[in-house]
Amino acid sequence: MSVTSSIIGYFADFWSTSPYLCIASILFGLLLTAIIWAQVEQLVNHDDSQPPMVWYWIPFIGSMITFGIQPMTFMRKNRAKYGDYFTFLMFGKRMTVCLGVEGNSFVFNAKHSHVNAEDAYNHLTKPVFGAEVVYDVPNHVLMEQKKMGKIALTNENFKKYIPMIIEETNLYIKEHLTKDSDTIDIFKAVSELIIMTASRTLMGPEIRAQLFTGVAELYTTLDASFTPIHFLFEWLPLPSYYNCETAHNELNKIFGKIINDRRAQTDKKYDDMLNVFMTYVYKDGNKLTDLQVTNLMIAFLMAGQHTSSATTTWSLLNLSNNHDLIDQLYAQMKDVMGDDLPYPEFEDLNKMPMLQNIVKETLRTNPPIIQILRKVTKPIAIPKTNYIVPAENYLLSSPAVTQSESEYFIDPESYMPSRWETKSEFEKIDEDLGEATTDYGFGSMNSKSAKSPYLPFGAGRHRCIGEQFAHIQVQTILFTLIKHFDFTLDEKRGMPKPDYNSMVILPEAPCILKYTRRNKL
Repeated sequence: MSVTSSIIGYFADFWSTSPYLCIASILFGLLLTAIIWAQVEQLVNHDDSQPPMVWYWIPFIGSMITFGIQPMTFMRKNRAKYGDYFTFLMFGKRMTVCLGVEGNSFVFNAKHSHVNAEDAYNHLTKPVFGAEVVYDVPNHVLMEQKKMGKIALTNENFKKYIPMIIEETNLYIKEHLTKDSDTIDIFKAVSELIIMTASRTLMGPEIRAQLFTGVAELYTTLDASFTPIHFLFEWLPLPSYYNCETAHNELNKIFGKIINDRRAQTDKKYDDMLNVFMTYVYKDGNKLTDLQVTNLMIAFLMAGQHTSSATTTWSLLNLSNNHDLIDQLYAQMKDVMGDDLPYPEFEDLNKMPMLQNIVKETLRTNPPIIQILRKVTKPIAIPKTNYIVPAENYLLSSPAVTQSESEYFIDPESYMPSRWETKSEFEKIDEDLGEATTDYGFGSMNSKSAKSPYLPFGAGRHRCIGEQFAHIQVQTILFTLIKHFDFTLDEKRGMPKPDYNSMVILPEAPCILKYTRRNKL
């Protein structure tokens, strides 16, 4: 009898007597083979010209689980072991991590001919934002689309937006915070406030009115596809992709009607973002199609929805966890505005530095975005090192890491808005960098050095154009809520931890705060 026949006979007997044990043995053997293969592969493919590879046990999967569960811990741990530059495997994708101020600058300022954001993000954003906008267009078109958005984000418009934000917040209070004392899921409340205030100010009155008839639910449907699983498993026929297509079809009908109505009403003038998109003419003489207008409206609204919701929620949680800060803020609001606390205008926000510093400190300690990605299209050398990152790798930077370093911030783990009252050391560093500003064509100079350790809105050609609007929106909502309510943490739940299951870092749900009314509307 041959050896092969003997082995087959052995397994046949094994299967007939213990089929489950046989299956377990086969699976264990396959796993052991995969682990051995991964070790051999890493030894054979080791290349000193590339950043060091984080050791992994299972091929293809790599470090996906450890990074996904605690990304900040993962980056700090491997930075201590390998330095500012290292690569890890995540579900077949090679992610080259670039940390520190030099690493951030390398990623943000890398030449578009060698790396780009489109290949890194398009498969994630296209189902949500739609086709022919943002990362689904050539980079020069994206720069023009950012310029369009910037046109509507002027100081003159901000002055008009603040009363609208206050009115929307008060309407929400009247409807949802009706008791003198109660608890509330603050993230849910803030998320609804953000989408209502952004729709009212940026999108126009018609779209804000549509929120009552299901548009908010359609946005929620699109939002369900903006998760890490959609980044990793772009090839899977996930149900959320079909839901996104349905939501887009419905939004196209709603927006299409609004666009047609506006065109028919030639006697009315608008200065919101929708009007900008409808009237803008590209450099090549073409105008946006109605589909592109609709998708840009979706993209601009949703791009700020997560980040502003997260920032406002984390601000209220941190204030409630350090209740003296609420008392100090309330006192400063009265000092500036008077004891009866009339609502602020645009210029008044600058007179309340604590309100501004709270938002700054929240963006430092709880940044909504902790990783910035680029796809390498041509091998690129990392400055001041001997490393070359090969094509097809992803670059990953994390300004969140430098924002929590004692090298730049005293007691970085503590929430201290007061640290922003004086010029910090890193602001002096920024001044001494002498980094040339660059105009990327969307109406905003890149005056913020990519080597700054504080980059909550990014840097370079992809720096967020909505920074000033976000500050105004969050500060105005905070003022209005603190005017009417005192907040404390739910003692049983305490301070929520970050939830890393989303592309935007939100607090773990539910985020329960207790509110006590100060005065009635």
